[in-house]
Amino acid sequence: MIKKSLFCLFIFMISISMFAQNSENEGYVFTIVKEVKATSVKNQAQSGTCWAYSTLSFLESELLRKGKPEYDLSEMWIVRHAYPAKVEKYMRLHGNITLAAGGSFEDVLWVMRNYGIVPQDSYQGLNYGEDKNVHGELDAAAKAYAEAILKTAGRPGATLSTAWTDGFEGIMDAYLGRRPEKFSYNGKEYVPQSFMQSLGLNLDDYVAISSYTHHPFYEPFILEIPDNWIWGSSYNVPMNEMQEIANNAINNGYSVLWGADVSEKGFAYRKGVAVVPVTKPDEMSDSDKARWIGVSDKDRESQIMNLSKPVAERKITQDMRQVAFDNFQTTDDHGMHITGIAKDQDGKNFYKVKNSWGADDSKYGGYFYCSEAFFLYKTMNIMVHKSAIPKNIANKLGIK
Repeated sequence: MIKKSLFCLFIFMISISMFAQNSENEGYVFTIVKEVKATSVKNQAQSGTCWAYSTLSFLESELLRKGKPEYDLSEMWIVRHAYPAKVEKYMRLHGNITLAAGGSFEDVLWVMRNYGIVPQDSYQGLNYGEDKNVHGELDAAAKAYAEAILKTAGRPGATLSTAWTDGFEGIMDAYLGRRPEKFSYNGKEYVPQSFMQSLGLNLDDYVAISSYTHHPFYEPFILEIPDNWIWGSSYNVPMNEMQEIANNAINNGYSVLWGADVSEKGFAYRKGVAVVPVTKPDEMSDSDKARWIGVSDKDRESQIMNLSKPVAERKITQDMRQVAFDNFQTTDDHGMHITGIAKDQDGKNFYKVKNSWGADDSKYGGYFYCSEAFFLYKTMNIMVHKSAIPKNIANKLGIK
């Protein structure tokens, strides 16, 4: 009987040990602390239109916050109007701006102010035999057309023809489809502007925030990134205040529109996390350094970046942010939508982020979790409702 009891105890201890080992290797485990309502995850597919998807997701959450029903707004309606405006500026500047699929949050607000908005069912932008966005041909055709017109107009004695804008509109209609002049929604007839008005959104309530030292703090500046063709401005604040704004927004029921660099090794979307691991011994604590004695640099980084358990992260400073931006280590990659705050199993804060790459090929159904360090280091800018900004910061910015 004693032997049997000892054997059972032995098996129990092995089980506990194995459970502990599995727990250590299960990666990050998150618990939601605060979350705001969001609409379903969409898929931008093979298109560079994250700026349209993320901004409309953000505005759809704003409608939910205001007590409105759930809306699915048309991203391709935004794209259909932004592209011609972008090409017009490209022509006016003689080709001296980027002409590509990327854009900014401000593009969406500009389109909605000037052309209204329609629901997804009224304009899907799929007029080329696909059931998801596949924009390679469209983007190539648009750029080639604009370059050809510009080259022709640059010849001695030549001028821009009066037909070039109609020609470009034809390309847009061919790929994305003709825009509806009116449509029905829930049994009521609208035009795009009246539908926009029915939403009850005041687009002037939304402001962009950034944090870089090459411009004065507490003043607006135009963020110098290629996709900001519309020259939208962001208010400049210290890094810690940018984070304070994001935290205050989520904790008070507002979501956050987020533009960031996702090219870092620590952006591990399939594992559901974005972190900034400490991989260099000179940045480690003494106890962490001791663990890696005799391990090559390559193996050390590989094991840490495996993210099989929570990792120590770099301490981000304002100078680090600036150097990364100045040296093109932080680039304008992706627009996303922050909808919540969570904690990992070690009690560290993370942001819950809604992406636009579909819900199927990801650990958290189209969401992932971004650490505070990643947010501080790799944020280009954010956009929030002005009421989500703490009053002391809003006063410094002159926002009422």
